[in-house]
Amino acid sequence: MNALHSMVRADSADAAGLARKPPASGTHVTMRGLSKSFNGAALYQNLDLDIPRGRIVSVFGPNGCGKSTLINMIAGLLPVDSGEILFDGKSLRDTVIGYVFQNYRDALLPWMSARGNIEYPLRRHGMSAVQVKERVDALIDAFDVRFDLSRHPYEFSGGQQQLVSIMRALAPRPEVLFLDEPFSALDFEMTLFIRDRLQHVQRQENTTTLIVSHDLEDAVFLADRILLLTRRPTRIAAELDFDMPRPRSAESIADPHFIAVKSRALELFREQVAGRQT
Repeated sequence: MNALHSMVRADSADAAGLARKPPASGTHVTMRGLSKSFNGAALYQNLDLDIPRGRIVSVFGPNGCGKSTLINMIAGLLPVDSGEILFDGKSLRDTVIGYVFQNYRDALLPWMSARGNIEYPLRRHGMSAVQVKERVDALIDAFDVRFDLSRHPYEFSGGQQQLVSIMRALAPRPEVLFLDEPFSALDFEMTLFIRDRLQHVQRQENTTTLIVSHDLEDAVFLADRILLLTRRPTRIAAELDFDMPRPRSAESIADPHFIAVKSRALELFREQVAGRQT
């Protein structure tokens, strides 16, 4: 599999059926018995997890706990040692996903224009020129793009490159979108802009979204649910639901509900860093 592709189709697990408990109502992505080791050391052991449909789920936890590894296994970029991952009961091979890589500079194809990068997954799947133009124009409007997409990615700022990466990942209307540290290299102004636009597009398209973040504010801000991970061997310490109305703005971080959820997440995080079990 070419990691440069924003749309990935692969088979990461046998879709023969779930051997254990059925998924909760409203689940889109179901994981059962997921295990992964590196060099003989267990990272995940028999992990069960349900990801709700059409929601934004953020993954947060101590350094080295396997946040990116988790979404990479779900996305089929890393093989699992054992376990099942199903998408609406389907294998990944039959599911369209989008992936925004942390290192967006290397993920974009430098010999193509920015628009060509966004069009790339659509052309690979045989869409007509008219359909490609309509979809890309719709994304340009949704993200309020005001820079020249006929230029090459290396001519843009980091924030503009990341925006192109997100648009490319969303172009094929993925069923599930993965974002690995999407704001880690952005300045505050661009972070606010992309936060706002992601909320807008996610509401329009109802895409199930998983975000990995090392920043607690980012992890809470966009999320409908926050997964707090433990230290290795990694398990789910808690799943915190966050039902603050959208759209959320920069002022939302001062809202008492936001502060309460962030404080609870921080408390759980500190427990894990200290090595205590919840």
